[in-house]
Amino acid sequence: MSLTDDLLSQLQGAPLQQVSQQLGIDRQQASTAVSAALPLLMGALGNNAAKPQGAEALFGALQNNHSGLDIGSVLGAVLGGNSATPAANGAGILDHIFGSNQARAEAGLAQATGLSPGTSSQLLKILAPIVMAFIAQRMSGGGTANADGLAQILGQEKQQVSQAGGIAGGLLGSVLDQDGDGQFGVADLIKLGSGLLGSGKR
Repeated sequence: MSLTDDLLSQLQGAPLQQVSQQLGIDRQQASTAVSAALPLLMGALGNNAAKPQGAEALFGALQNNHSGLDIGSVLGAVLGGNSATPAANGAGILDHIFGSNQARAEAGLAQATGLSPGTSSQLLKILAPIVMAFIAQRMSGGGTANADGLAQILGQEKQQVSQAGGIAGGLLGSVLDQDGDGQFGVADLIKLGSGLLGSGKR
């Protein structure tokens, strides 16, 4: 089972219900949105960890800020508005994960799932601390004791997301830039819209 699938299964039930209530959307829409957002976050982390300095920085952050936390307590802190700690600071984590691509990620997720841009932004801020706590948990449980091991695990996850295609793969590709020009422009938006939504619009 991939990291994304494992985490998604752990969020079923009460956690998903809490997220849907927090966002003011129905459970089915929340489920669809979370299913698209998690691989996006995992894939972006895999992209960051592909660079040695990125893997080192991520490994340090996981050890210092997210180690020993369980998903339920992190979700409770985030939903309770307690984002003062690094472990629950979704906005800060997103800035590290996406950098200058954050607005692109939020817009892409909104377009792919039908959420408003504000709601997709809020969802990513909720999920980012949970993803970090989950990966830290996996590292301690699986004996991944260094940045190289972390880079390998997240690299495999990114590859799985990309190869799976669908909303998640298309969304990750668009956020990491579809036409390879380093910028997210109209051409990328058109590809994102037609590729993910199947709207047939030209």
